[in-house]
Amino acid sequence: MKNILPTYRLDLQGEPCPYPAIRTLEVLPELKNGDILEIISDCPQSINNIPIDAKNHGYEVLEIEQIGATIRYFIKKP
Repeated sequence: MKNILPTYRLDLQGEPCPYPAIRTLEVLPELKNGDILEIISDCPQSINNIPIDAKNHGYEVLEIEQIGATIRYFIKKP
């Protein structure tokens, strides 16, 4: 993993699908240019939704890290 310092962290562990993807889309517009949001989720379907949704809305997916059931996303607002 690169040394990415998130500006904000959104811990959605234990939240059922599709809430992590929905909540991420609600929070992304609140970011300022250059901010990095770390999302932590254990929803297995989020790996199919969060990165695609972020890219489709103009955000940069810096990294996705999965350890066991936990998935961490680092998304930057350009």
